[in-house]
Amino acid sequence: MADAVPSRTTLWISFGLSALVVVFLLVDAAVNLFAPHLLAGVQAEVGFPPDLSPLLGGIMLVCAVLFAIPRTATIGAILITAFAGGAICTHLRIGEIGSPPQLFAIILAVIAWLSLWLRDANIRNAVGFRGAL
Repeated sequence: MADAVPSRTTLWISFGLSALVVVFLLVDAAVNLFAPHLLAGVQAEVGFPPDLSPLLGGIMLVCAVLFAIPRTATIGAILITAFAGGAICTHLRIGEIGSPPQLFAIILAVIAWLSLWLRDANIRNAVGFRGAL
């Protein structure tokens, strides 16, 4: 049953969740690339120099583009998960346990993988939870 084709509703939900992830990453990348001064205070709190904003924006842009392309969505989800893990560790390092940025990073990664799981039988087989769609 895990190889069954998802319903149209499931596919729409999947692509909607994917779009949500991509839009968030693109907006965050745009702020990092075009208005890094808005993030200078937050970056200083976590120990990042302000000149890293363009690099972080570029990484988010690459993650968003890879995730948006169906053939590379899985590698995009892996990179999003890695980026989210780095954000979680960064906030953990400064003593923020369960902070909103950490929770948001977890939610973003979960939504990315959920969107793939809903539409791709290979992901469902690899991850498990093989219930009917």
